Amino acid sequence: MSDKGFTIWFTGLSGAGKSTLAEVVEQRLKANGQRVEVLDGDVVRTHLSKGLGFSREDRDTNIKRIAFVCSLLTRNGVVCISAAISPYREARAWARQEIGNFVEVYVKCSIDVCRQRDVKGLYKLVDEGKIKNFTGVDDPYEEPEQPELVIETDKETVQKSVDRIFSKLVELGYLEPEFVSEHEKVAAK
Repeated sequence: MSDKGFTIWFTGLSGAGKSTLAEVVEQRLKANGQRVEVLDGDVVRTHLSKGLGFSREDRDTNIKRIAFVCSLLTRNGVVCISAAISPYREARAWARQEIGNFVEVYVKCSIDVCRQRDVKGLYKLVDEGKIKNFTGVDDPYEEPEQPELVIETDKETVQKSVDRIFSKLVELGYLEPEFVSEHEKVAAK
């Protein structure tokens, strides 16, 4: 276990798998005794960012609020996991600067697969004209140019993705190498 706080910033389209990965990563970190908090985009919008719309300014404000909370937790030795679309590079760059110990993970998934998953029924509402300015459809998503890791959830299993995330965290010095090898031993049983 490390006392070093850091933030894992999952970014990607709706339905790409950010929340799924965040949940599995959180469970694995907690099982290893890490202090972890997840800031899921939907939950944050319900509590911390209630009343914000989906204009670029409101989206940026939402991301800045998430980044502020992540920075507080990170500097106090907590592992913070943000799972929010965060569509704009500028806002993500601001979050990186604000937080410091920042690991950007681009959860990449084709729009077709995101539409097929459509867990929340949002793409259906977009197609019916009930939602406008939806990221990836009629509002832009600016792909990260230099994320620490790209996870293609339409091409690999959740477990493979999570293993790659933990390997990257060890490589970057946020987790001890024993953390990954201990998990691999358990997974092999």
